[in-house]
Amino acid sequence: MQTLTTDIALIGAGPIGLELAVALKAAGLDYVHLDARQIGGTIQWWPPGTRWFSSPERISIAGVPLVTPHQEKATREEYLAYLRGIVLQFGLEILTYRRVVHIARDANAEHPFTLQTKRTPGGSPQDMTTAPPGETIRARRLIFATGGTERPRMLEIPGENLPHVTHYFQDPHTYFQQKLLIVGGRNSAIEAALRCHRAGAHVALSYRHPALDAKDIKYWLYPEVQSLIKAGAITGYFDTSPTAITPTQVTLRHKDGREEAVPADFVLLMTGYIADMTLCRMAGVELSGPGDCPKYDPDTLETSVPGVYMAGTATGGTQSKYRVFLENCHVHVRQILAALQGQRIAARKCAFDSPES
Repeated sequence: MQTLTTDIALIGAGPIGLELAVALKAAGLDYVHLDARQIGGTIQWWPPGTRWFSSPERISIAGVPLVTPHQEKATREEYLAYLRGIVLQFGLEILTYRRVVHIARDANAEHPFTLQTKRTPGGSPQDMTTAPPGETIRARRLIFATGGTERPRMLEIPGENLPHVTHYFQDPHTYFQQKLLIVGGRNSAIEAALRCHRAGAHVALSYRHPALDAKDIKYWLYPEVQSLIKAGAITGYFDTSPTAITPTQVTLRHKDGREEAVPADFVLLMTGYIADMTLCRMAGVELSGPGDCPKYDPDTLETSVPGVYMAGTATGGTQSKYRVFLENCHVHVRQILAALQGQRIAARKCAFDSPES
């Protein structure tokens, strides 16, 4: 097993992780960069053709313009190609498919943090016992750019793990002429409902609230889904929650306690995603609240553990209402770089502005 010794271990190769890597390299700082999946791993599991909420200038990184062919918001494919271009342009070296499985800390050591990794082809977190060993990394400082949507929020109901049930929307073609029940009522659920409806699926939507909220949905999708529900082209089951799934149906419980069986060939549980703060715990970072939000200095992004920094959406832990996203995290790069060099940049008040709609 190879042992690497470095000043900084940077964990996470999403957009903010890559932007940090560019800044660290430009500053001549010694670092090792790794990710449990491929670069942009979270974006990679978006459905084909998905467009960003924000315009290209809000999601471009490292001073490199993001140009789309028709001056529209970037698609998943365009943005992944853009990230690959960033890696090549700046000659970034990244250990991809390396999942950190353990972090030990010895505050008295010259390199206080020891990371153990395993090789994870495909990026799967499921079974680390059989994964081949990776590297041992000894670092003076750590930066977590691990994002806030590592795994789905489980409903913990019978049938949730059946083969026709998934928490990830992939390809609308799968549901052509099939009865599809989608659980959820925010942006990802609505986009899935519309795309599957257009692909010829018989779509039903279960949402635990009495109505859809326009604030939770891309502005160009909201009128269309409302019109289709009103016309009965998409069946809406509002004020309902699923209680059980079988191979042929889903049991929905209404707010008044009444239960209803809805036929379903496939089930999409678009119920949100949660952050995995396991590595932060291993490093000793203080977490608080139901979302495991890390405690950190807003000017330096340094956590309760000296030498450990948070970057990007990982600073928000698991968010019930998204306030931290790529578009308002670019400032983290400048703040962390300054802190690593013994300086301090005051947190900008606009750091939690909403993305443009």
